[in-house]
Amino acid sequence: MKKYQWNAVPLEQLNEKVRRRMIAGTNEMLVQWEFVRGAHVGRHSHPHEQIVVMLQGRLKLTVGNSETVMGPDDIVVIPPHVVHEAEALEDTVVTDIFSPPREDFLTGGTPEYFERGRSPAS
Repeated sequence: MKKYQWNAVPLEQLNEKVRRRMIAGTNEMLVQWEFVRGAHVGRHSHPHEQIVVMLQGRLKLTVGNSETVMGPDDIVVIPPHVVHEAEALEDTVVTDIFSPPREDFLTGGTPEYFERGRSPAS
């Protein structure tokens, strides 16, 4: 068993508006995102199931052709291979659960769908 505290997990700055912390197990991965208002995660899909758990703030989330505004305690399940995107309507903290773990995240790269400098909500 290994015990974690989010504030002790390394914080990665992906661009000027997006930061993340990650904890990976064998079959699942937790990613805590910190989005500054206006942060945009471009349309993308991946083979991982994703569960989005809102902690604070407001996030406009589009999954397939459906759009919703998420607030604290809202949860959305995104099936594998479904196109989705997000925009932080205010400073936001979100925890995502991925299964299986995102190997691309574990290698430390910044996904292409994080558009640097785009601020549609500003």
